[in-house]
Amino acid sequence: MKRGRLPLTALRSFEAAGRLESFTLAAQELFVSQAAISRQVRELEALLGKPLFTRHHRKVRLNADGTRLLETLAVAFDSIDARLEEIRATGAGSLLTVTAEPGFATCWLVPHLADFRMLHPQIDVSVESETRLVEFRGDAPELAIRHSAQHSAWPRTQARHLCNVTMVPVLSPAILTDGAPLATPQDLLSHTLLHEENRDLWTRWFAAAGLTPTADAMRGPIFTDGALTLQAALRGHGVALVDAMLAQDDLDAGHVIQPFDLSVPFGAYFLVTRDFTQLSPQASAFVVWMAACFAKQQA
Repeated sequence: MKRGRLPLTALRSFEAAGRLESFTLAAQELFVSQAAISRQVRELEALLGKPLFTRHHRKVRLNADGTRLLETLAVAFDSIDARLEEIRATGAGSLLTVTAEPGFATCWLVPHLADFRMLHPQIDVSVESETRLVEFRGDAPELAIRHSAQHSAWPRTQARHLCNVTMVPVLSPAILTDGAPLATPQDLLSHTLLHEENRDLWTRWFAAAGLTPTADAMRGPIFTDGALTLQAALRGHGVALVDAMLAQDDLDAGHVIQPFDLSVPFGAYFLVTRDFTQLSPQASAFVVWMAACFAKQQA
């Protein structure tokens, strides 16, 4: 058969159906209807003049001819895919764009990005700071790192859990030198409280400590992002309730201290994309690196 007449769409449908032994799963993988897969396979069988599957009730199995054809297609498609990835991974394709929550980008991603570059010096990462979830179309970032207090999935995307978020109080050591001592959680109310987005998190933290502060005691600056709240605490503006993971480097360095070992949960971070099976080599490498980082951290 001449190359110009090769039924490429039908062959692709057959390869997926044969590999998965399911027209339904093949349709899901190729983002088409089951009827479309069935039609493409029938047209290929008609072209060849013989069946490629043994059909059972709600099941299909490759026959001998189908098995031989699948073996050839698997090698050919794998070879094509490998070469395409090789080409895509060079030149302009070596740039990976990632969008991350501002706090996560500032306090975790940027400090750790050099580790990724050491492992993959050929990949340049473009980091965008954004809270809105992108549509993953056209020139949009290929990966997104998003925080959610309640959700673990978003429409038309796939999400993988990175880590849970726990909020802890931190403050500059200078505050303890110049201000009132902190013997109990109640003593925090004698200091300025720094809030992220609203005052709900501090209300939850004090409730966990068995306290119900007055509205006047809960006053203090409100910041739209956790990184801004942490920066205010680093400069001695008050006591902040921040993501323990994002503050870890500053805690380790002694730039801030955690006065009480009491925390409250606040959702989780997720790695989000349109389809993890359709990522570029650069994005796949980044996903593997992120998973390893957080697996090590949790261990």
